[in-house]
Amino acid sequence: MSETVMHGTTIVTIRKGGKAVIAGDGQVSLGQTVMKGNARKVRRIGKEGKVIAGFAGATADAFTLLERLETKLEQYSDQLTRACVELAKDWRTDKYLRQLEAMMLVADKDVTLAITGNGDVLEPQHGVMAIGSGGNYALAAARALYDTETDAEEIARKAMAIAAEICVYTNDSVIVETIEDAAEG
Repeated sequence: MSETVMHGTTIVTIRKGGKAVIAGDGQVSLGQTVMKGNARKVRRIGKEGKVIAGFAGATADAFTLLERLETKLEQYSDQLTRACVELAKDWRTDKYLRQLEAMMLVADKDVTLAITGNGDVLEPQHGVMAIGSGGNYALAAARALYDTETDAEEIARKAMAIAAEICVYTNDSVIVETIEDAAEG
């Protein structure tokens, strides 16, 4: 019998107009069943909540990685890039961490990054990035809206709404976190 894992799904980030935004839906699925519709997969972390993070994948794995990232942020004085690189190194080399099935998008006022279990720490191209089962839909919608007059938060909300209409593992219960005075993407 195969093991069924709870998954959290769609996260999108946009960096535009002095804002860094991460938005995520609230659906957690167990196989074909919606277990929870209002999960909080986007949150503030780090000292004084100056970092926003969103996760997709197995929820317990994602929480483990969020805790590890917070520890790295403390260790490296809220230097997000350094903390992410160190987490990615650990994730790739530690026998326990290698088994974790999740991805994260993180942002502070200076940088937005994706962190994966392959050791990747990636910056978004064109100021937009998305992960999770509905990530490609949210990414396409956000990229299409990026060059319009629409601000980062509204792009994130519209992109998530489009993903929720297409992806059965994404719902319209969206949480958005924003950092003002952010560097351009």
